[in-house]
Amino acid sequence: MARGHSRHGAHHNLNHFGKELVRRCSAHCELCDAQGVKLKIYEVPPIPADAMLDHCIMICETCYEQIEKPKRLDADHWRCLYNSIWNDTPAVKVAALAMLDQVAEREAWAAELREQAYMEPEEEAWLEELEAL
Repeated sequence: MARGHSRHGAHHNLNHFGKELVRRCSAHCELCDAQGVKLKIYEVPPIPADAMLDHCIMICETCYEQIEKPKRLDADHWRCLYNSIWNDTPAVKVAALAMLDQVAEREAWAAELREQAYMEPEEEAWLEELEAL
């Protein structure tokens, strides 16, 4: 996931989405559900030319660091994906499934969970495009 994010760069004017994102996530990390921690806006690749709320999620520093630096991936941290792969927000679901795919390469529990996940066709297409980056 990090390769695509870095390749397309980040939008610097995402702060206007902040209030709506915090409201949506109830001030919890949308991937691991951490609360009481600083959250940041993360754009789920591929990043459109204009910043779009539908491509943004709120995540904690731990999730952000592991997405951006996949070699430091802590598979146990991502057990939280049991919940986030069922999220109603497509960007959260796609980001969760992309991380689950990375963890599933090394962890049997992640591969089993990945088999259970259901995706709408547009989410599947987004995930395929993301993983192709």
